[in-house]
Amino acid sequence: MKRSTVNQLIDEAITLLHDHKVFLPPFAYWSPAQWATKGAECDEIRQCKLGWDITDFGSGRFEEVGLVVFTVRNGHHRIEPYNRKPYAEKMLIIRENQHTPMHHHRLKSEDIICKSGGNLLIKLYNKSPDGGLADTDVEVSLDGVRHKVKAGHTFRLQPGDSITLTPFLYHEFWAEEGTGTSIVGEVSSVNDDDVDNAFYGEIGRFPKIEEDVPVTHKLCTEYQM
Repeated sequence: MKRSTVNQLIDEAITLLHDHKVFLPPFAYWSPAQWATKGAECDEIRQCKLGWDITDFGSGRFEEVGLVVFTVRNGHHRIEPYNRKPYAEKMLIIRENQHTPMHHHRLKSEDIICKSGGNLLIKLYNKSPDGGLADTDVEVSLDGVRHKVKAGHTFRLQPGDSITLTPFLYHEFWAEEGTGTSIVGEVSSVNDDDVDNAFYGEIGRFPKIEEDVPVTHKLCTEYQM
Protein backbone atom coordinates (compact mmCIF):
# COMPACT_ATOMS: atom_id res chain seq x y z
CA MET A 1 0.00 0.00 0.00
CA LYS A 2 1.15 3.56 -0.62
CA ARG A 3 1.68 5.85 2.36
CA SER A 4 -0.51 8.45 0.66
CA THR A 5 -3.36 5.91 0.68
CA VAL A 6 -2.79 5.06 4.34
CA ASN A 7 -2.78 8.76 5.28
CA GLN A 8 -5.98 9.35 3.34
CA LEU A 9 -7.76 6.33 4.83
CA ILE A 10 -7.00 7.51 8.37
CA ASP A 11 -8.23 11.04 7.61
CA GLU A 12 -11.42 9.62 6.09
CA ALA A 13 -11.95 7.32 9.09
CA ILE A 14 -11.61 10.23 11.53
CA THR A 15 -14.11 12.29 9.54
CA LEU A 16 -16.57 9.39 9.32
CA LEU A 17 -16.37 8.66 13.04
CA HIS A 18 -16.78 12.33 13.97
CA ASP A 19 -19.79 12.58 11.66
CA HIS A 20 -21.31 9.75 13.70
CA LYS A 21 -20.35 11.46 17.00
CA VAL A 22 -17.63 8.89 17.74
CA PHE A 23 -14.45 10.40 19.16
CA LEU A 24 -11.12 8.69 19.73
CA PRO A 25 -8.50 9.09 22.50
CA PRO A 26 -5.85 11.82 22.12
CA PHE A 27 -3.13 9.58 20.66
CA ALA A 28 -5.35 8.91 17.62
CA TYR A 29 -4.57 12.42 16.42
CA TRP A 30 -0.86 12.76 17.30
CA SER A 31 1.48 13.64 14.45
CA PRO A 32 4.94 12.07 14.07
CA ALA A 33 6.39 15.29 15.49
CA GLN A 34 4.21 14.93 18.59
CA TRP A 35 5.16 11.26 18.91
CA ALA A 36 8.82 12.28 18.92
CA THR A 37 8.22 14.13 22.21
CA LYS A 38 6.64 11.11 23.95
CA GLY A 39 8.69 9.06 26.37
CA ALA A 40 8.23 5.98 28.53
CA GLU A 41 4.92 7.31 29.84
CA CYS A 42 3.41 6.18 26.50
CA ASP A 43 4.89 2.66 26.50
CA GLU A 44 1.47 1.08 27.01
CA ILE A 45 0.35 2.51 23.67
CA ARG A 46 3.48 1.20 21.95
CA GLN A 47 3.77 -2.23 23.56
CA CYS A 48 0.08 -3.10 23.38
CA LYS A 49 -0.15 -1.78 19.79
CA LEU A 50 -2.90 0.72 20.41
CA GLY A 51 -3.83 3.03 17.56
CA TRP A 52 -4.22 2.84 13.80
CA ASP A 53 -3.99 -0.41 11.85
CA ILE A 54 -4.59 -0.26 8.08
CA THR A 55 -4.26 -3.44 6.05
CA ASP A 56 -5.01 -4.93 2.65
CA PHE A 57 -4.03 -8.40 3.96
CA GLY A 58 -1.32 -8.54 1.30
CA SER A 59 -3.94 -8.51 -1.45
CA GLY A 60 -2.97 -5.27 -3.19
CA ARG A 61 -6.75 -4.70 -3.51
CA PHE A 62 -7.72 -2.69 -0.45
CA GLU A 63 -11.21 -1.80 -1.74
CA GLU A 64 -12.10 -5.50 -2.03
CA VAL A 65 -9.91 -7.05 0.70
CA GLY A 66 -8.96 -4.64 3.46
CA LEU A 67 -9.76 -3.11 6.81
CA VAL A 68 -9.30 0.09 8.81
CA VAL A 69 -8.89 -0.54 12.55
CA PHE A 70 -8.31 1.66 15.56
CA THR A 71 -7.37 -0.20 18.75
CA VAL A 72 -8.66 1.86 21.66
CA ARG A 73 -7.41 -0.35 24.50
CA ASN A 74 -5.58 -3.66 24.87
CA GLY A 75 -3.59 -5.73 27.31
CA HIS A 76 -0.61 -7.99 26.70
CA HIS A 77 -0.22 -11.69 27.44
CA ARG A 78 3.40 -11.47 28.59
CA ILE A 79 4.46 -7.93 29.57
CA GLU A 80 3.76 -6.55 33.05
CA PRO A 81 1.76 -4.60 34.08
CA TYR A 82 -0.29 -4.86 30.88
CA ASN A 83 -1.00 -8.57 31.47
CA ARG A 84 -3.33 -7.44 34.25
CA LYS A 85 -5.69 -6.01 31.61
CA PRO A 86 -7.52 -9.03 30.14
CA TYR A 87 -9.58 -7.15 27.56
CA ALA A 88 -9.37 -5.12 24.34
CA GLU A 89 -11.56 -2.75 22.34
CA LYS A 90 -11.40 -1.78 18.67
CA MET A 91 -13.25 0.33 16.15
CA LEU A 92 -13.50 -1.16 12.63
CA ILE A 93 -14.36 0.76 9.46
CA ILE A 94 -15.67 -1.66 6.82
CA ARG A 95 -16.67 -0.58 3.32
CA GLU A 96 -19.37 -2.14 1.15
CA ASN A 97 -18.20 -5.53 -0.18
CA GLN A 98 -14.79 -5.03 1.47
CA HIS A 99 -13.89 -8.40 2.94
CA THR A 100 -11.81 -9.35 5.94
CA PRO A 101 -10.66 -12.83 4.86
CA MET A 102 -11.83 -16.04 6.52
CA HIS A 103 -9.93 -16.65 9.76
CA HIS A 104 -10.22 -17.79 13.36
CA HIS A 105 -8.45 -16.94 16.59
CA ARG A 106 -6.60 -19.43 18.75
CA LEU A 107 -7.05 -17.51 22.01
CA LYS A 108 -9.31 -14.51 21.57
CA SER A 109 -13.05 -14.41 22.17
CA GLU A 110 -14.78 -11.34 20.80
CA ASP A 111 -18.09 -9.58 20.42
CA ILE A 112 -18.53 -7.94 17.01
CA ILE A 113 -21.04 -5.08 17.30
CA CYS A 114 -22.55 -3.29 14.31
CA LYS A 115 -22.64 0.24 15.70
CA SER A 116 -23.76 2.49 12.85
CA GLY A 117 -23.87 2.92 9.10
CA GLY A 118 -24.21 -0.09 6.82
CA ASN A 119 -25.21 -3.64 7.70
CA LEU A 120 -22.45 -6.12 8.50
CA LEU A 121 -22.52 -9.57 6.89
CA ILE A 122 -20.57 -12.33 8.61
CA LYS A 123 -20.11 -15.91 7.37
CA LEU A 124 -19.27 -18.71 9.83
CA TYR A 125 -17.74 -22.19 9.86
CA ASN A 126 -16.43 -24.44 12.57
CA LYS A 127 -12.78 -25.45 12.31
CA SER A 128 -12.32 -29.01 11.05
CA PRO A 129 -9.76 -31.37 12.66
CA ASP A 130 -7.37 -30.76 9.74
CA GLY A 131 -7.61 -26.99 10.19
CA GLY A 132 -10.02 -26.36 7.33
CA LEU A 133 -13.69 -25.41 7.14
CA ALA A 134 -15.94 -28.03 8.75
CA ASP A 135 -19.36 -28.94 7.31
CA THR A 136 -20.89 -29.24 10.80
CA ASP A 137 -23.64 -27.00 12.15
CA VAL A 138 -22.49 -23.82 13.86
CA GLU A 139 -23.80 -22.76 17.26
CA VAL A 140 -23.37 -19.08 18.07
CA SER A 141 -24.87 -16.34 20.26
CA LEU A 142 -26.31 -13.11 18.86
CA ASP A 143 -27.14 -10.55 21.53
CA GLY A 144 -27.47 -13.29 24.13
CA VAL A 145 -29.73 -15.49 21.98
CA ARG A 146 -28.37 -18.88 20.85
CA HIS A 147 -28.63 -19.85 17.17
CA LYS A 148 -27.81 -23.10 15.40
CA VAL A 149 -27.19 -22.75 11.65
CA LYS A 150 -25.68 -24.67 8.75
CA ALA A 151 -21.98 -24.40 7.93
CA GLY A 152 -21.28 -21.31 5.84
CA HIS A 153 -24.35 -19.43 7.07
CA THR A 154 -24.16 -15.65 6.65
CA PHE A 155 -25.68 -13.51 9.39
CA ARG A 156 -26.81 -9.94 8.72
CA LEU A 157 -26.07 -7.55 11.58
CA GLN A 158 -27.96 -4.28 11.45
CA PRO A 159 -26.88 -1.30 13.59
CA GLY A 160 -27.30 -2.34 17.22
CA ASP A 161 -26.87 -6.06 16.54
CA SER A 162 -23.91 -8.09 17.78
CA ILE A 163 -22.43 -11.59 17.59
CA THR A 164 -20.09 -13.48 19.92
CA LEU A 165 -17.17 -15.30 18.27
CA THR A 166 -15.25 -17.90 20.25
CA PRO A 167 -11.80 -19.39 19.51
CA PHE A 168 -11.54 -21.70 16.47
CA LEU A 169 -14.75 -20.35 14.92
CA TYR A 170 -13.91 -19.33 11.35
CA HIS A 171 -15.42 -16.01 10.26
CA GLU A 172 -15.34 -13.66 7.27
CA PHE A 173 -17.13 -10.30 7.23
CA TRP A 174 -17.95 -7.36 4.96
CA ALA A 175 -20.44 -4.48 4.75
CA GLU A 176 -23.58 -5.24 2.78
CA GLU A 177 -23.79 -3.71 -0.68
CA GLY A 178 -26.18 -0.76 -0.87
CA THR A 179 -26.18 -0.05 2.89
CA GLY A 180 -23.03 2.09 3.22
CA THR A 181 -19.82 1.86 5.20
CA SER A 182 -20.27 -0.05 8.47
CA ILE A 183 -18.88 1.27 11.76
CA VAL A 184 -18.22 -1.77 13.93
CA GLY A 185 -17.08 -2.16 17.52
CA GLU A 186 -15.05 -5.10 18.76
CA VAL A 187 -14.90 -5.97 22.46
CA SER A 188 -12.66 -8.93 23.20
CA SER A 189 -10.11 -10.63 25.35
CA VAL A 190 -6.52 -9.50 24.77
CA ASN A 191 -5.70 -9.03 21.09
CA ASP A 192 -2.40 -10.31 19.72
CA ASP A 193 -2.23 -10.00 15.95
CA ASP A 194 1.33 -11.38 15.88
CA VAL A 195 0.36 -14.92 16.92
CA ASP A 196 -3.40 -15.31 17.37
CA ASN A 197 -4.77 -15.13 13.81
CA ALA A 198 -5.17 -18.27 11.71
CA PHE A 199 -6.24 -17.39 8.16
CA TYR A 200 -7.80 -19.83 5.73
CA GLY A 201 -5.20 -19.47 2.99
CA GLU A 202 -1.99 -17.51 2.67
CA ILE A 203 -2.70 -14.02 4.00
CA GLY A 204 -0.42 -11.18 5.07
CA ARG A 205 -1.75 -9.52 8.22
CA PHE A 206 0.26 -6.28 8.01
CA PRO A 207 0.91 -4.41 4.75
CA LYS A 208 4.15 -3.40 3.09
CA ILE A 209 4.15 0.40 2.81
CA GLU A 210 5.49 2.28 -0.21
CA GLU A 211 6.75 5.60 1.16
CA ASP A 212 5.56 7.99 -1.54
CA VAL A 213 4.72 10.85 0.87
CA PRO A 214 5.57 11.71 4.52
CA VAL A 215 3.75 9.96 7.35
CA THR A 216 0.89 11.93 8.92
CA HIS A 217 -0.29 9.27 11.41
CA LYS A 218 1.86 6.42 12.69
CA LEU A 219 0.47 2.91 12.46
CA CYS A 220 0.48 0.71 15.57
CA THR A 221 3.39 -1.29 14.11
CA GLU A 222 5.53 1.82 13.55
CA TYR A 223 6.18 3.13 17.06
CA GLN A 224 9.78 3.40 18.21
CA MET A 225 10.48 2.02 21.68
